[in-house]
Amino acid sequence: MNVTHLFCSACGEKYEPNKLYNLCVCGKPLLVAYDLETAAKTLTKESLASRTATLWRYEEVLPVVNKQNQLSLGEGWTPLHKAEKLAAKYDLPNLYIKDEGINPTQSFKARGMALAVSMAKELGIKKVAAPSAGNAAGALSAYAALAGMECHIFVPQDTPKAFIVECEVLGASVNLVDGLIHDCGRIVGERKEKEGWFDVSTLKEPYRIEGKKTMGYELAEQMNWTLPDVILYPTGGGTGLVGMWKAFDEMEQMGWIDSKRPRMVVVQADGCAPIVKAFEQNLNHGVDIPDAHTVASGLRVPKAIGDFILLDILQKSNGIGVSVSDEDLVAGAREIGANEGIFAAPEGGALLAAMKKLLNDGWIKQDETVVLFNTGSGVKYLEAFEN
Repeated sequence: MNVTHLFCSACGEKYEPNKLYNLCVCGKPLLVAYDLETAAKTLTKESLASRTATLWRYEEVLPVVNKQNQLSLGEGWTPLHKAEKLAAKYDLPNLYIKDEGINPTQSFKARGMALAVSMAKELGIKKVAAPSAGNAAGALSAYAALAGMECHIFVPQDTPKAFIVECEVLGASVNLVDGLIHDCGRIVGERKEKEGWFDVSTLKEPYRIEGKKTMGYELAEQMNWTLPDVILYPTGGGTGLVGMWKAFDEMEQMGWIDSKRPRMVVVQADGCAPIVKAFEQNLNHGVDIPDAHTVASGLRVPKAIGDFILLDILQKSNGIGVSVSDEDLVAGAREIGANEGIFAAPEGGALLAAMKKLLNDGWIKQDETVVLFNTGSGVKYLEAFEN
């Protein structure tokens, strides 16, 4: 609506708006820039009070021009719970859980795919494809069905059954791959031109991040425009973290918040922690993980194309990377469930395990405001809890 241009997150190369793009010519992700001065004339704190309780409430800072192309299944505006019992248990009075598991298709991926598929529709795309560890596949299948698009999904063959059944029921063509998500991505890359698919892989097109950034807008709105001290985020591809950071910058430019930023915490699994290991080694790119493994399938991303952006955010926010064991992340999900009534995904459980580590180390202080982003529902991960 108010897009001025797109630009490369690495080299800064600019691109015209309202055209179809994947990556920059340098191979890095593209980001969307807005005329925020114009956006702020109608997108005000006061105007939000009467707007729809979906992510489209922030339409002035989203890229879809024609409202008829705004696909929606009710995504966004998820609850921010005050975690009273866990707060008392860990003497952390200001502990919150943002529950993305109640989005359509039960994860935060609905936000990104709502925008990616809406823009694909606006730009005339008829066929979409993506590799996935699970939740993105379900979300893409749903919004592609809503848009009347052909959808091709590639997932590791050991992906939890619930994800596979979901995609099939939603009309997608599901392809099981002997490998990990980057192997799935390679196949999409090899076949997309011949098959006429538009690739909506994480950060390989510029619009999923625009949907994910609405988590940052919502969090600020729900906390009365004062951001928390610490945000813990389960990180595979990391689009949500990049999106929130972008939202904070946009809100500051519009005068909604000040320059204070939360300390961002990347949480990964011990069996697949490329960003955490890179952060510990003070690198500007992820570490290779040859044998990536974890029951939290959303964290099983051995190579994130936006790794350099994630590491930059950790540095700028005085944040940190933490990895936890599969045993601890499943226990964390059980503890969240038993205390707060939220059936968190294993990825969400990882946050509680990481929080306890950081509390014990003194990195998180008892008087700080802390938000855990549970990115999905545990209902799709029954195998992880059975085992």
